[in-house]
Amino acid sequence: MANTFTQIHLQIVVAVKNRAGLISSDWESRLYEYMVAIIQNHSHKVLAINGMPDHVHILIGLRPNQSLSELMQILKASSSKWINEEKLTKSRFAWQEGYGAFSYTKSDVPKVVNYILKQKEHHRKSNFLEEYRRILDKLEIDYNPLYVFKEPE
Repeated sequence: MANTFTQIHLQIVVAVKNRAGLISSDWESRLYEYMVAIIQNHSHKVLAINGMPDHVHILIGLRPNQSLSELMQILKASSSKWINEEKLTKSRFAWQEGYGAFSYTKSDVPKVVNYILKQKEHHRKSNFLEEYRRILDKLEIDYNPLYVFKEPE
C-alpha cells in the first residue's frame, strides 16, 4: 500500500493443548524453522522464536496486509498438521485454543528478543502460567483467570 508506514512489534505466545510438554528438544528447532517460514511466507518478519516443551514465544514485525487472527489461525493449523504428519509426537498434537499477543515499541525489541532467547533460563525460576500472568500484569491487561491457558490435566 502506497503511503502506508507501520512499525508493529508483537510478542506472540502459543501453548500446546492442555499445556502438555510435547515439543521435544529433538525436533523443536525444526518446528521453529517451520513456523518462521509460515510467518515469512505471509510477508511478516520474525525477530526471535524460542520456547519450552509446552509453549512457544515469537516476536514478529507484523505487516498491515493481514490480520493477526488470520495469521495465527494459519500458523497454528499448519504447524500442528505438520507435527502430526511427521509423527513427531506419540499422541495427536494440537495447540491450545487462543494465544497471547503483546505489542512493544522499537526500543523494547532488544529486551524482548533477549527474553525470548533465554526461555529455558527463565523457566528454571518460574513455570509457564506464572510467567504468562506476570506478562499480563506487567502490561496491565485485564483478564479472567478462567480464560488463561489451562493447567495441564
